[in-house]
Amino acid sequence: MLKYIVRRLLLLVPILFGLSLLVFVFVRSLPGGPEIALLGERATEQSSAAIKKDLGLDQPLPVQYARYVKNLVQGDFGSSVITRQPVMTELKQRFPATVELGLTAVLIALVLGVPLGFLAAKRYQGFLDHASLGASLIGISFPIFFLALILKWIFAVKLGWLPSFGRIEATIDLPHPTNFYLLDAVLDTNWKAFVDVLKHLVLPAIALATIPLAIIARITRAAVLEVMNEDYVRTARAKGLDPSVVDRRHVMKNAMLPVVTVVGLQTGLILTGAVLTETVFAWPGVGSWMLNAIRNADYAVIQGGILFFALVTIFSSLVVDVSYAFLNPRIRYQ
Repeated sequence: MLKYIVRRLLLLVPILFGLSLLVFVFVRSLPGGPEIALLGERATEQSSAAIKKDLGLDQPLPVQYARYVKNLVQGDFGSSVITRQPVMTELKQRFPATVELGLTAVLIALVLGVPLGFLAAKRYQGFLDHASLGASLIGISFPIFFLALILKWIFAVKLGWLPSFGRIEATIDLPHPTNFYLLDAVLDTNWKAFVDVLKHLVLPAIALATIPLAIIARITRAAVLEVMNEDYVRTARAKGLDPSVVDRRHVMKNAMLPVVTVVGLQTGLILTGAVLTETVFAWPGVGSWMLNAIRNADYAVIQGGILFFALVTIFSSLVVDVSYAFLNPRIRYQ
């Protein structure tokens, strides 16, 4: 197992190198540039040339890439041309917001999706089965940004039950030692802030959880139906075991492998792709940060953000692969 993990980690080196090269070439092929974003209508040939020289963009591309790789090896992702802040500093400030939102969405998808898929499989071809299939199909097909706008209109504008943007009310004073607002509220024993952060989380988390919830429900249903027809399940029932014991020990445990795969992949996608949700709800996470970087052709932020996303995705896949051995002892990594 340890050799497998080390081997997977070593594979990160060529993957990140190739990805950095592709991203480097791609972002520099985009129209415009950081000098246009900085100068706007005041851009002239002379002022643009001065900005390029200041940022080192007047040098040949191989020289720029060599300098970029050298900085990466030293742990330096560069600085934003807009805020002049190091990319890693901004990433540390933004990523906790995305993690808090993403994990909440995954929790909602798991808590609702797994039981719904299991119950649909147990009542195969029944009303609940057909209803869950229809609901999951709608959940997968419904655009996230449209659902987010509907949720804002109903629960924030019309009913006024929940806030529609941000992570916490501006009037609440809460220190942020970790930038995980829920954890910060607990550490500060500020329960008013804790409740307010939860209220801000509800709408974006529900919007972000719809597609993973639908996928998890469908995968759980398919996996449970397949396991229920296995010989060892029929044998356990023939021995007179309690149905709840059969479902818990034999059905769900063996049906969890594909579910864990989907959950792991969806977690990586949520943490790296919550751009639409964060934009609609003005959530100060990595997604909205990357969107602003693309608008402003902020090369350092785009490159650093994509490489970080790659690390998160690869790590999620590694966790999923390792978890297989714990769910099914027959699986061994050589």
